Amino acid sequence: MYGFYDSESESGAGLDLEVGVQRRTKRRKSLTTLGRRMMRSVYRQLQMHYKLRPLFILCLSFAFFCGVLFLVLFYENVDGFRFLGEVHSDFPLDANEDFKNLRNLVMVAGHAVYTNYSCVKGDEENCWFLEPYQKHPGQASTFVEHIKTGVEVAGKDERSLLLFSGGETRKEAGPRSEAQSYWMVAEANNWFGYSEKVRDRSLTEEHARDSFENLLFSICRFREITGDYPVNITVVSYDFKEERFTDLHRSALRFPRSRFFFVGTPTAPEAVLAAQQGELRVQTSFQRDPYGCEGSLLRKRFARDPFLRTIPYPAGCPELKGLFSYCGTHVYSGRLPWST
Repeated sequence: MYGFYDSESESGAGLDLEVGVQRRTKRRKSLTTLGRRMMRSVYRQLQMHYKLRPLFILCLSFAFFCGVLFLVLFYENVDGFRFLGEVHSDFPLDANEDFKNLRNLVMVAGHAVYTNYSCVKGDEENCWFLEPYQKHPGQASTFVEHIKTGVEVAGKDERSLLLFSGGETRKEAGPRSEAQSYWMVAEANNWFGYSEKVRDRSLTEEHARDSFENLLFSICRFREITGDYPVNITVVSYDFKEERFTDLHRSALRFPRSRFFFVGTPTAPEAVLAAQQGELRVQTSFQRDPYGCEGSLLRKRFARDPFLRTIPYPAGCPELKGLFSYCGTHVYSGRLPWST
């Protein structure tokens, strides 16, 4: 019996006192071994589920693939995400070859929607949907005069882009834009003798809901079409709106006065007094709210968007992103492409 007694049994570490036999010491399993066994277990589970539910595994794999694809497409940097439709300010927008050499903008601001396609010239009141304040003899002729003047101005400048501006502002007129209406009237009048010179560089801006948006959106549209911003801008509208465009809207955009021009035409004779009084009220509103983003001006924009159109800008003019998101009583102080 003494032969079985040694240093290990003396310490009691290797001897089982109940049965009197030597006890084996257990070895600890390494983390690497446990990891491999866990992976093999997961793999066997997946194999078993695939045999029993192959469709479930395929759907799970597809969902995983979609998740990875989402991260690849939408992840911008460690700071966050961006939507695919968002355009960086340094993203190069390609200009159409037919328009990339145009430098000047001629913008005709729309005032009504053309609804009667049986009209030949568009100079009769029943050719248009008119608001009560617009129902004056000769009012339709003033719209045609705007269109004609814009065509003539563009016809004298081969490097100009003519834009008719105005959205789908009248519910009763249906989803037809003021801009498209003006283009159609120009077409019906054979572009007033300038067809060969002007037609191919006359387009539309179909989202503006007021005079400020007429100007801002047309500048953005010019950038979208030509790849650059206009060197000179000429606005065609009623003569009583000159101060609004030249002093208020231009100043709010900080566009250089020396490169901004206004061509005005008269309103219908019977509408002069009412137009002047209404203009004073509108100017007062824009003096308080230069960007039209609050109060009565904002409510008017909502009212002039009966078909709930999404404004696409500034996707076509990413350099103006800050300006488009600005709402304040002071002039926007951020960087602008035309500011020095």
